[in-house]
Amino acid sequence: MIYGIGTDICDIRRIQAALARRGDRFADKVLGPREIDIWRARGARVAARGVSYLATRFSAKEAFAKAIGLGMRLPMTWRDCEILNAPSGRPVIVLHGELAAWCAARGLRAHVSVTDETDYATAFVVVEQET
Repeated sequence: MIYGIGTDICDIRRIQAALARRGDRFADKVLGPREIDIWRARGARVAARGVSYLATRFSAKEAFAKAIGLGMRLPMTWRDCEILNAPSGRPVIVLHGELAAWCAARGLRAHVSVTDETDYATAFVVVEQET
């Protein structure tokens, strides 16, 4: 059964501006530990790829927060929700801490799709509840 659906669109230029203002502190606030490593590696090769990666993760976390109906309030936190990739390349949501426990207690499982173009990153999340 579908528990919730969330979508988000993010202007990549706003993410670039936030990075310019706050430096790595912005990424450190939004990304989990495994995401940080990927962001740094992508940005080291091509700066624009790092910014796009951060924008897609930002958008996916916003969409997930909407789909579970909490918005950005506890137990939903930026760092406890990571958007990683399965070996096939498919994006997956990996939860940690209180957020993982909250979702497990409700039997929730999430599916995510992310995409980006020159100026925008978009994410779509469907959260299922096991019955």
